[in-house]
Amino acid sequence: MKKTRIAAIDIGTNSIRCIIAEATKEGSFKILDDEKATVRLGERLAMTGVISDEASIRALEAIQRFQKLVSGLNVEAVEAVATSAVRNAANGTALVSRLSEELGHDIRVISGEEEAELASTSALANFDMYGKRYAMVDIGGGSVEIVTAYGNHVEEFYSLDLGAVVMTDRFLTSDPIAEKELRKLRGYIRGNLKNSFAGKKISVDSLIGSGGTLTAIGSMAMQVRKDNYVSVHGSEVFHAEVVHLLAMLAHKDLKGRRTIPGLNQDRADIIVAGTVVLDEVMRFLGANRVLVNERGIREGLLIRAVKQLGLSSGTTAPPSWKDAITNFARSCHVDEPHATHVAGMALSIFEALELPFGLRAAEKKLLEAAAILHDSGYFISYSSHHKHSYHLIRHADLFGFNPRERELIAQIARYHRKSLPKRKHDAFQCLKEKDQILVARLGGILRLADGLDRRRNGVISDVSCLYGGTEITIQLNAAEDVSVEVFGANAKKDLFEKAFGSTVTFATV
Repeated sequence: MKKTRIAAIDIGTNSIRCIIAEATKEGSFKILDDEKATVRLGERLAMTGVISDEASIRALEAIQRFQKLVSGLNVEAVEAVATSAVRNAANGTALVSRLSEELGHDIRVISGEEEAELASTSALANFDMYGKRYAMVDIGGGSVEIVTAYGNHVEEFYSLDLGAVVMTDRFLTSDPIAEKELRKLRGYIRGNLKNSFAGKKISVDSLIGSGGTLTAIGSMAMQVRKDNYVSVHGSEVFHAEVVHLLAMLAHKDLKGRRTIPGLNQDRADIIVAGTVVLDEVMRFLGANRVLVNERGIREGLLIRAVKQLGLSSGTTAPPSWKDAITNFARSCHVDEPHATHVAGMALSIFEALELPFGLRAAEKKLLEAAAILHDSGYFISYSSHHKHSYHLIRHADLFGFNPRERELIAQIARYHRKSLPKRKHDAFQCLKEKDQILVARLGGILRLADGLDRRRNGVISDVSCLYGGTEITIQLNAAEDVSVEVFGANAKKDLFEKAFGSTVTFATV
């Protein structure tokens, strides 16, 4: 299979990012390297109108390093852009010319509208927003891009010079930050939002947020909740959490902010301004939550490069969550007929217990995903494959699932065989109590359904449940003897019985 290596370089106001990926002719790509340099091109820019010599030197050093990466990894195509700081600085054109020479590739200075378009390209590739009205916001060091949308249809682009570095330099000079400075900053942001939207009243329930400020807010929120997830990508942060984080950040001095779990020390000096911007945008648009997109503009660059190279059809429609699960299962060489059959039986059992046990529709989706992927660990080895399945799923890039859901799917799959959840299982113990109950119930259903396909031949055509309080009878429809399957299910009904507080018997019809 022909693979093309591409690089996306985003020269921002706070940092320069270089991401290198390998793209296939089908249009998918795999990240090979992701490097960041905090160069602060925007420091004092609001006051001086120029990028300082010190910042220019830091940028040149970063680009020289990235050039070596691009060359060493045999990159064939480079998409490099510069954003707000270079766009607004009087010496921006001269600097980008020097950087282009060092990189050996042209660097384009893009408009705020193009920034917004790139951010929305990434958001649409990562989130299923079908039938929903929402907005995308990218908070950079120099500017903030806001895109309103309905489903996969983008409506309007807005670019405002309200970036975290610029707002910090203009308004937040004391340490700890004075309340008067915060009031002035809030007033300035509100005025800019009103002017940019020109009296339009836009109301959305959700935002999709990208940029370093959003990633930091998501990481801090996860730490506060004590969530033990692999990534912040796709996590949701409610407006109330943003307000509480902002109150905590604003009352600490710079030294104190540098000790906050989840916050990179390099961002401690600008995080307050960035969080105020997010708070005001959420208030202005009436948004109750923000979904964190860890990728943003640089991924938008990659997607665009893939299209320009003719490696994709050009459509921006994301896959469905079922497509994502199926594709990942195939990449792990899962036995699809077995996985699909187990999923079908598991869902039938779920539907029978949905009403008496108050199971929710969203949980059915988790069960189906775990059932399809429960044997993905075979890709590593048969021995302990349930544990391998857990780790593979936990680290997988599964479209349509947030970090909590990915963790739950992984744990449901993990308990399809061998031991039940124990105190010594750290990952299970890190779950909140309600999620432990959910993993036990759904894992119990999957475990039992897997036993009912012991010979992996789909001999049981259908299952149905009769719930009788302390006893559940599972009726098996089959055209031949299923004693092996009944034996397998009896051996694996332990977690189910414990989780639902009912004994299980099997009957053939």
